[in-house]
Amino acid sequence: MNHLAGEVLRLLGARGQTLAVAESLTGGLVASEITAVPGASRVFRGSVTTYATDLKRQVLGVDGALLEARGAVDPQVAAQMAAGVRTALGADWGLATTGVAGPESQDGQPVGTVFVAVHGPSEGVSGEPGGGKVAALRLNGDRGEIRRESVRSVLALLLEELAGEQIGNARAQDTEQNGGT
Repeated sequence: MNHLAGEVLRLLGARGQTLAVAESLTGGLVASEITAVPGASRVFRGSVTTYATDLKRQVLGVDGALLEARGAVDPQVAAQMAAGVRTALGADWGLATTGVAGPESQDGQPVGTVFVAVHGPSEGVSGEPGGGKVAALRLNGDRGEIRRESVRSVLALLLEELAGEQIGNARAQDTEQNGGT
């Protein structure tokens, strides 16, 4: 997994951008993976582990009505966590993990239900600043395996978003160089 974290840090460093992480089921494992890479401090702003549901609202600004209606294991909660940590820690990119690592279900969700999210500086679908993406995972394995795969998945999701932005930026530059057509 360290190669994923290294690639994330390399790409963000080349862009002069920063990263913050909000974690629930991973309990700090994403931050640990990132900070294991030498030079991470040039890019990584910090992390917030909001294991308790009320902290997702109080610290990250997740909508209380959403938490009440759906619980903490929800794609919209993951999206709001990623956006919230990005704002709270003043980063260009925010990552979030929420889910059920086991051994028991939570909020009516079975063990292995995980949502990972990325929120970044690109323009969102609504035209507002900041774009995001959420991935729904159904993971198998024991608690440790679910948590490790959640870390891998959120880092891979960010790499996918960063690659998508590079392709989009290259197309925009190509259009400008070719007379806007």
